[in-house]
Order: sequence, then structure tokens, then C-alpha cells
Amino acid sequence: MSEILAENLSGKAVMGSDGTELGMLYNITMDLKTGELADLLVEPDEQLNSDTVEFGSDEQGRFQVPVQRVQAVKDYIVVQR
Repeated sequence: MSEILAENLSGKAVMGSDGTELGMLYNITMDLKTGELADLLVEPDEQLNSDTVEFGSDEQGRFQVPVQRVQAVKDYIVVQR
């Protein structure tokens, strides 16, 4: 995957590989010791039934999508479901 600046990802829509709109990218977490990206924090879409999403969530209810699940970054961030 080519390099993309984090500022260009802010507020980008996140979609599952099945076409489901999961929500908007809120933030990205990283391991401070290794510098590796860990999870995308996704603010859930209001119309999405979060029971159908297999990702974990943080205390604020945002989905924690492992960075390894990212398949593409174009108009949307596409993640494997």
C-alpha cells in the first residue's frame, strides 16, 4: 500500500468489504513501543445495527478495527468483514 498522510484520512467513511457503511474514521491507535499502527477507531453509522459488527469497541462505543483488516483506501476506507 502506498503512503497516505493521516490528516488525509480524518473523517473518511469506513466501509466493510460487503458494502456495509460502518461509520466515519475517528482516530488511529498505535503501539508506542514499536510505532506500529494498531486499530482504526470508527464512529459507528447511526443506522447501523452494531450487533451485526464483529469488531470490538472502546468505552465510547467506537469500533476498534485492526489495521491489518484494511483492504483499500480511496474514497472510502475498505475493511475486511
